[in-house]
Amino acid sequence: MKLLIIRFSSIGDIVLATPVIRAVKQQLGAEVHCLTKRGFRGILDANPYTDKVFAIEKKVSEVMSELKQENYDYIIDLHNNLRSAQVKWGLRAKAFSFDKINWEKWLLVNLKVDRLPDTHIVHRYMATAEPLGASYDGQGLDYFIPPEDEVAVGNLLATNVLAPQQETPEYIAFVIGAAHNTKRLPADKIISICRKVEMPVLLLGGPGEEEEGRQVADAAGGHVLNMCGKFNLSQSASIVRQAHKVISHDTGLMHIAAAFGKDIVSVWGNTIPEFGMYPFYPDGMDRNTTFEVKGLSCRPCSKIGFEKCPKGHFRCMREISEEEIVKVLQK
Repeated sequence: MKLLIIRFSSIGDIVLATPVIRAVKQQLGAEVHCLTKRGFRGILDANPYTDKVFAIEKKVSEVMSELKQENYDYIIDLHNNLRSAQVKWGLRAKAFSFDKINWEKWLLVNLKVDRLPDTHIVHRYMATAEPLGASYDGQGLDYFIPPEDEVAVGNLLATNVLAPQQETPEYIAFVIGAAHNTKRLPADKIISICRKVEMPVLLLGGPGEEEEGRQVADAAGGHVLNMCGKFNLSQSASIVRQAHKVISHDTGLMHIAAAFGKDIVSVWGNTIPEFGMYPFYPDGMDRNTTFEVKGLSCRPCSKIGFEKCPKGHFRCMREISEEEIVKVLQK
């Protein structure tokens, strides 16, 4: 059996799809190919349960001739958009498509009518492959770090934080980035949390967060290091894997932290865990502590996010308790 699994983006969604990749490989003995966007292919290239990865920049026409030569038996479409539809039309293989529950999300965002299923997205992804005979194995998420991307965090701390002869301490990984500003704590609250934490803090994010990370580190104290924009994704994942605890917004590194079974403090703004994308652990494990402001009539204001709060008050993040977060981080 030869399968094509489609998930174009983003970091978190691809990591959340890894139980499907693992299940069809291990349980069905299938040859597993994946189709994604070029910026995310490294996540799948490192995955030992994938046999081949195809990647596009923008259009599926970039790879369609190659895909047609593979003669797939089945397609598992975990993206279910126009691009993936073009792939299915072009390949003519039997396809199983993920239900994105867009109508249910629209009802909750716009009318505050809750018809969401009480089901994590991992299980909804998995349901897409169940007609083929695959089922969730209870083992959680996968993320594989290439050996060359492992980071010697002890050396970082020794160079930047520690006094001579001081033993390398535990540290907090603080993922300050997110795709949209309404999913992120304001910089002054990040600074306040970092100041109150009595252990080293490593700030993580992409190049877009580099300047904010610098400002936070400058304001918060010498125990805070700005790693934003300095490492690639797998190197950042290595820093997350070695951390004592991880604090993160609703973003891809949060799901990578869950793949490593880390203690997570997840902070939620305009999005809500009920959308089904909270940290996902193996069966019998739950090491996540959720911080959110419940009872706001405007929340969720979007299933994705905005550049700024539509109401102007940003209460969903402004009213998050910094002190309670610090208590959990230092517990």
